[in-house]
Amino acid sequence: MGPEMEFWKGKKVLVTGHTGFKGTWLCRMLVNAGAEVTGYALVPPTEPALFDLAGLEERMTSVIGDIRDMERLKETFDAAQPEIVFHLAAQPIVRESYQDPRYTYETNVMGTVNLLECVRQTPSVRSVLNVTTDKVYLNNEERRAFREDDPLDGFDPYSNSKSCSELVTHSYIRSFFTGPDAPAVSTARAGNVIGGGDFAPDRIIPDCVRAVRDGKVIAVRNPDSVRPFQHVLEPLAVYLTVARKQYGDKSAADFYNVGPDDCDCLTTGELADLFCRCWGEGAAWETKQEKNAPHEAGYLRLDCEKIKKVFGWQPRWHMEKCMEMVCRFSKVWLAGGDVPAEMDREIEEFLNS
Repeated sequence: MGPEMEFWKGKKVLVTGHTGFKGTWLCRMLVNAGAEVTGYALVPPTEPALFDLAGLEERMTSVIGDIRDMERLKETFDAAQPEIVFHLAAQPIVRESYQDPRYTYETNVMGTVNLLECVRQTPSVRSVLNVTTDKVYLNNEERRAFREDDPLDGFDPYSNSKSCSELVTHSYIRSFFTGPDAPAVSTARAGNVIGGGDFAPDRIIPDCVRAVRDGKVIAVRNPDSVRPFQHVLEPLAVYLTVARKQYGDKSAADFYNVGPDDCDCLTTGELADLFCRCWGEGAAWETKQEKNAPHEAGYLRLDCEKIKKVFGWQPRWHMEKCMEMVCRFSKVWLAGGDVPAEMDREIEEFLNS
């Protein structure tokens, strides 16, 4: 796995949201590195689900539970006695947050409270990372990159609930995690991720893969919307770096943007073009406007100079490489190929790039 992953051998790690898209990739990286991983999440949220394809059940402890269930979550902490915690459990879809805002807030806000309460009551924990989103910022469509000190005030229930999750974390840090024996706690505000094995609804790459699988034209709702797209392994590598660094040096704990360089901030239409070129025969897209569609931000971009300065981090893959990986993975899956082997190949190539 390379020297940057040697730290994780034998470490006790708890990952909430481990059955989701990002959580599955993260757990695969951790177990490959020799970490003792416990996951806590609902059953995989899609059918098919990457977690079911990834061959992780026998390599980690998978606890099925709701992040809103404080008692069960605490039982999991007590059993695992983790040193490092990654909090990914969330209701992550903007459009679903309009349909069920109460559930979104309960999961994304009170779920964070429950997580941090468990951390507060578990002396073994030394490092915590709360994963939020680029959508936490007050977005007045000024077409500039957001910095970590910009106001937090997401528009829709999903984005706003993640802003609240950030504020909850800030309060717990100031109120409970200041002593010499307190854990180091950070948040990471990642841009839009793409990658093989994402089967979520209302996301551009899963929509593309489903369309070509079914022999249909890809429908793109908002082709002019700009997003900071990045391969899923980019933010995961950052999460691992932040958690590792602050484990040994609490001064590294802070709030970080994680996104691509400006050259990889594409419109959704440009991303669809790139997918079609990479996929080849049978892939085409068209604009499909929706009447009375819920509000979604038109322009999102992150200023990532802070994390570059603190950790010396630089994005590794440009969008052409990212899309190559998306299409390769998807074709392996559609052909009934070896998904775990493909995940490991991509992880190794990424870490060695």
